[in-house]
Amino acid sequence: MTPVLYIVIPCYNEEAVLPVTAPQFLDKVKSLAAAGKISDESRVLFVNDGSRDDTWKIIKDLAKQDPHYLGISQSRNRGHQNAVLAGLMEARDRCDITISIDCDGQDDINAMDEMVDAYLQGFDVVYGVRSSRETDSFFKRFTAQSFYKLLSAMGAEVVYNHADYRLMSARVLKEFANFREVNLYLRGLVPLVGFRSTTVSYSRAERIAGESHYPLKKMLGLAIDGITSLSVKPLQMITGFGVFVAVVSFIGCLWALITAICGKAVAGWASMTCIVCFVSGVQLVCLGIIGEYIGKIYLETKERPRYIISERTDNWGEKD
Repeated sequence: MTPVLYIVIPCYNEEAVLPVTAPQFLDKVKSLAAAGKISDESRVLFVNDGSRDDTWKIIKDLAKQDPHYLGISQSRNRGHQNAVLAGLMEARDRCDITISIDCDGQDDINAMDEMVDAYLQGFDVVYGVRSSRETDSFFKRFTAQSFYKLLSAMGAEVVYNHADYRLMSARVLKEFANFREVNLYLRGLVPLVGFRSTTVSYSRAERIAGESHYPLKKMLGLAIDGITSLSVKPLQMITGFGVFVAVVSFIGCLWALITAICGKAVAGWASMTCIVCFVSGVQLVCLGIIGEYIGKIYLETKERPRYIISERTDNWGEKD
């Protein structure tokens, strides 16, 4: 029996690129179905993440043109990770496998063939891994690669150079639904589910149209979420650094006491000012890191919904 595939595509203000990439996704579904690898009941599922342009209108028009297109719309913008999660959770009971991919056309759509082949060979999770970052600027390439290395150093289990282009089977999604985190970093959570996994390499192209929705500020926010969601090592580093500063301070106190007893003490405000500023700076940084974790705990305890679907395309209930 051929599996039913749902391609989950988060969309935020994508009116410029959606008319270009939507037919490509549809052609891929039909070509895979024609090859006998997936069922013709497979669908392209768009998740409108509270777009302020005509993205949702375009999605509804696409659904009217072809039953292979489906769409759901969030009640407001909740961010890329929540949009991907919404699509996966809404699709898990309607399909055998999902492939999440961005709408901008940067990820090689042809890698889906290898992903499906890997699933048919028995893999439940297939990660799309970028073979190169030649289209990225030096700054973005350097910071992204450094971030993956930093996460690994922090003890987090992540796939190097993997974003959110991946295949997941229905049974993985069933178990993944038990992960109730509000602060989402899917790239780190999916490996925690387990199951048999592999990777597929592809070359990342430039965005087809429109503008990137991940400026430096959002990238930093995602990085912080990734570290604080997957590792407590920063807290352990604070403890270790605190012990180090305490030991150095104790040695400094002994030195000052011995100098005073020997009558060689010299009044000097510069050294004292430097010490006070250094220790104060360390304390503020440590408090900031601890505060970040406390803030995450605060949000988790509220147990607010991670996504709210406000509207669906008219053909959502139809299963041909």
